[in-house]
Amino acid sequence: MSGIRIGRPIVIRYAMFVLGLFVCAFGCVLTIQANMGVAPWDTFHIGLQKTFGLTIGIWSQIAGVAVIMASYLLAKIKPTFAMFLNMVCFGVFLDFFIWWGIVPKPEMMVERTAMFLVGVLIMAVGIGMYLSPKLGAGPRDSFMLAMNERLGWSIQRVRLIIEITVLIAGASLGGPVSVGTVLIALLTGPLIQRTIPFWQMVMKKQYALPEPVERRAS
Repeated sequence: MSGIRIGRPIVIRYAMFVLGLFVCAFGCVLTIQANMGVAPWDTFHIGLQKTFGLTIGIWSQIAGVAVIMASYLLAKIKPTFAMFLNMVCFGVFLDFFIWWGIVPKPEMMVERTAMFLVGVLIMAVGIGMYLSPKLGAGPRDSFMLAMNERLGWSIQRVRLIIEITVLIAGASLGGPVSVGTVLIALLTGPLIQRTIPFWQMVMKKQYALPEPVERRAS
């Protein structure tokens, strides 16, 4: 019995982690199907898919492996189980929703705009959910921290440089860039600032989670 009591919180934390990735992937697919522009990393993944084949989810996973390796080489950030789980699950969920065809492509501008905005909101909710268990950063966030530690630049500056770089690379490969790309950049941050505290409060209230290990962010 004692083993079950000890194990239950970590099971719930991983369940919330995976569920958050599931929700986030669904929101991401909504923005893709709305055809109004996507986040920079999604532009990169779609550009790779258009140029070399495979699926968006697989390219998301391949890019995840690449940035995990780069993070270790740059700042000796060791890969964690949660990091690989993030990479694998998100790619699988993306391809699942696209393959299933549950999200149609709307024709009218009003429908596309509504789908896009709902997608951004759902992504923010999903991000708050999978970060709330405090199991560690995903591959791309770990790479951002590695660049911050290696170069001494602020996280905001590093994030901007990384996203501009992948956006340019993705656009050159045929990935979508439109007004939605700018809207995601403007809306996602403020939305996440509201969803993360809510889900962290839910998880902390139930399972008294430990504080995350702080890394230099200035």
